Amino acid sequence: MKIITTLLLFSGLVLAGSSISISSINSFKETDSPVRKVFKNPDEKKQQLILWTSGDREVALKMVFMYSLNCKKYSWMDNVRLLIWGPSAKLLSGDAELQKYLSELKKAGVELYACKACADMYGVSEKLTNLGVTVVYAGKMLADLQKDGWFILSI
Repeated sequence: MKIITTLLLFSGLVLAGSSISISSINSFKETDSPVRKVFKNPDEKKQQLILWTSGDREVALKMVFMYSLNCKKYSWMDNVRLLIWGPSAKLLSGDAELQKYLSELKKAGVELYACKACADMYGVSEKLTNLGVTVVYAGKMLADLQKDGWFILSI
């Protein structure tokens, strides 16, 4: 009997929780954004750094490049910067398809940077520079962007 009562009570809680969630979803408008409410000053510039460290090609195609391009193209953020760091530098330097996508990012206005220390370790600094990437020692830049309130997305 206790088991049945407990199950009924639990089911009631789950259903009550679901109806709240469903009504919340149904009343959500595309213009509403719970994230926008965390900004202290809505007029403040929104700046996004995508820190790309993964050597996984699918991650580059299905997340890094897609988000970077759309973030800039649709003005989700005022400034969008891609920082290529570590294994991603090696991957990009040898992949023609990724280089083509990188060119599209540049045309859209995404700022392109790569960590010089990492690029030098992989021997790809010159190749990245030729692709239009600004190759710099990026550690301090990353710290400064965080201090300046940039949003950092690390992939």
